[in-house]
Amino acid sequence: MSNVAKDLVRFLATSALVMLLAVTLTFVVDPLQIFRRAHLFAAMYSQDSRMQDAGLIRSQDFDTVFMGTSLALHFRQSDIDRVLGVHSLKLSLNGSTSVEQNFVLAAALERHVKMVLWEMDDWIFHDAPGIDSNVYLPADLYRRNLGGVASYLFSGAMARESAWILARSIPPIEKPVAWLTTGVIFKFPIDRVDDINVLRPGFDVAGTYNAKKSFAAFKYITDPVRSIYLADGADYDRMVRNFERDAIGLIAAHPGVTFEIYFPPYSILQWVAMRDASPGTFEQVYNFTAYVSRRLTSFRNVQLYDFREASEVTHDLNNYADVIHHSPTIDLKVLSWLAEGKYLVDPSAPTASLDRLKAQMEAYRVEDVER
Repeated sequence: MSNVAKDLVRFLATSALVMLLAVTLTFVVDPLQIFRRAHLFAAMYSQDSRMQDAGLIRSQDFDTVFMGTSLALHFRQSDIDRVLGVHSLKLSLNGSTSVEQNFVLAAALERHVKMVLWEMDDWIFHDAPGIDSNVYLPADLYRRNLGGVASYLFSGAMARESAWILARSIPPIEKPVAWLTTGVIFKFPIDRVDDINVLRPGFDVAGTYNAKKSFAAFKYITDPVRSIYLADGADYDRMVRNFERDAIGLIAAHPGVTFEIYFPPYSILQWVAMRDASPGTFEQVYNFTAYVSRRLTSFRNVQLYDFREASEVTHDLNNYADVIHHSPTIDLKVLSWLAEGKYLVDPSAPTASLDRLKAQMEAYRVEDVER
């Protein structure tokens, strides 16, 4: 055998050994806890919910799952448990579509969940790519099929994270290694499930959520140059089709699970923006949410809450960072409303709250508030 051939064999053998070691490291440490709950090494978690949820579903004990978009992202599981008396798992996905939410919830419901707490709005039902076309959500990892497990075990990034978690588990170097951990360099900087995607201590709530920012966002989205985007994807027939597939299909398939669904308390400016800059969009949203309300309240295992009419919150613009996203104070308010059964939609009058919201929108005068 020539020297070149020998060198090639050595290179391939070394490469195979390195790969085998990396795969073994990832399997043993299991940073996502796909195979087992962490016990040999310190559990660490990522802010990337689309990836992290696959591990949380497998590793955590829970009887309730919480799903939603960015409006449900900063809730603490401990608050949900304390206020509602449940054992919850937060699976909210920032900017998620109904396709993603349906897929993740279906995976969680395999764990014999008793209740789904679901923050739902019309925008999640816009058309979206199929789950296997979504490059941001590792669908096969949720399925735990051969492709998903292989991509996990053979991932260089996961091997790196595993080595970092291993280093954090060695007492003499635990503190300096933890100090070096950041969410920029490493994907798993969080050591408590309750701290996943919550606002950091010392976060400037007043500087982020205030009337000035709400008005600035309102003026931005109602500018004639940009107001067309208010109607982006608002197609009644398509949204109904997606709702039936992703929401009703899931609810009907799990009659033994209670679904507590709520429409989030957008600021009144969101609806006024539609009124003033895109009335056709409001008509689409009105008709669609009227349909949704009637369909959801027809199921015995569904309770629907409509917080959009909660004027004590939605008209106080200091609660918002823009026209939609509310402060963490309102997170707690939402939980208290759910616990009290406040703003529960009456199945005998499923669109009454929507009509009250419409009346608020029609009566609201931006110029009076600005003064």
